[in-house]
Amino acid sequence: MSLPELILASASPYRQELLQRLQIPFRVETSAIDETPLPDEAPEALVCRLAEAKAQAVAHRNPQAVVIGADQMAVCGTRMLGKPGNAERAVEQLGWMQGQAVEFLNGIAIAAASGTEIFLVPYRIVLRTLTSIEIERYVARDQPLDCAGSFRSEGLGISLVKRMEGEDPHALMGLPLITLCRGLRKLGYPLP
Repeated sequence: MSLPELILASASPYRQELLQRLQIPFRVETSAIDETPLPDEAPEALVCRLAEAKAQAVAHRNPQAVVIGADQMAVCGTRMLGKPGNAERAVEQLGWMQGQAVEFLNGIAIAAASGTEIFLVPYRIVLRTLTSIEIERYVARDQPLDCAGSFRSEGLGISLVKRMEGEDPHALMGLPLITLCRGLRKLGYPLP
């Protein structure tokens, strides 16, 4: 029995690199969806809704495929932190986050002919108390401009951390592999 084509509905190089670790052939096809939060939408609901919308948009064009959609957001206190886009915004975000707990929320959707499964995978970090010089140095060296909350754990961002808590450290990079493997195994993909 041949397995359906696997498609990652994300242009993120971080997610692509993580999915390659599973050694399952896949291709990338992006979706152009509106990522604007709904009025009073909780961050957990937002990342799950966006992950599902991304997966469904690509699955609509590829009904026989299995499509993975993902979305991530960092939450610090009452602030929802997306990708900063520039160094000034990254410095500002890290200034808010320093010395505090930050929740990285990951929505994952796996769309298949049999239906769509949606998962919420949180991961929590506590940042050290940082000086403005440390923050500026980090942003200049690691350039986390395309990362939720201006934080890259796979780079120098790990030096900012006091403590990490969660079931899947890959969630910090935007694609929780433990949860994804569980979902793909249920669909018959040959993972160890």
